[in-house]
Amino acid sequence: MRFKLLIALVADTDTDKIMAAARDAGATGATVVGDARGEGLNPKKTFFGLTLETQRDMVLFVVEEHLSRNILECISSEGGFDENPGSGVAFQIDIEDAVGLGGQIMCLMDEVGDKL
Repeated sequence: MRFKLLIALVADTDTDKIMAAARDAGATGATVVGDARGEGLNPKKTFFGLTLETQRDMVLFVVEEHLSRNILECISSEGGFDENPGSGVAFQIDIEDAVGLGGQIMCLMDEVGDKL
């Protein structure tokens, strides 16, 4: 079984709905790294030297490769990434090897077993 790492960078207020959308699309879990910072195409506005920006979270999903594109599209749709510039970004990376996924593999066998 092969896996992908999906990384979503989203406003912390959207993290729960992004995680729910990913789970509905087949993700078996997630790790959230809070207080991420970044800057997009346009620099953030400041007010008396303080940056006016929302807190961001980095949400990591290790997913089976046959499910990855659909999960990525569901994350994008739920977060409105294409419609609202600056609302978030998500991408996927190939995983060469992984350990500790025994529980997820058993759950995924029913769902993607015929594609392996």
